[in-house]
Amino acid sequence: MPVRKASAVWNGGLRDGNGSMKFQSGAFEGKYSFASRFEEAGGTNPEELIAAAHSGCFSMALSAALGKAGFTPKSIATDASVTLEKVGEGFGITRIDLKTVASVPDIDEAKFREIAQAAKENCPVSKALKAVEITLDARLEA
Repeated sequence: MPVRKASAVWNGGLRDGNGSMKFQSGAFEGKYSFASRFEEAGGTNPEELIAAAHSGCFSMALSAALGKAGFTPKSIATDASVTLEKVGEGFGITRIDLKTVASVPDIDEAKFREIAQAAKENCPVSKALKAVEITLDARLEA
């Protein structure tokens, strides 16, 4: 299996410095700062990238789990919200909320929720982030 890579460079002190992060593939490069991470300034931050990774991974895991159960989704749209809070002397990611809406023909709500919950537990990013509370709000779209 391939190894995926990204890199980051930080210049200066924590509050007055700035940095950039980029993917090896070249698909993304973004600037980040103290203000983009801990305030509402423009730029990206590590938590936003974790949210993107988790929403993408979960959507694919759900598609695979539905396929294994004999259902072919038309679409799966997932949002991930990563919460960063003050914890003790520092900061920590305290929870991730996944919210997904899927269009899946011929499946009932109970079966869909069962498969979605299993996909959440088995998504590689969910597994990597097990130390964090991960919630799931899964809804079928008509």
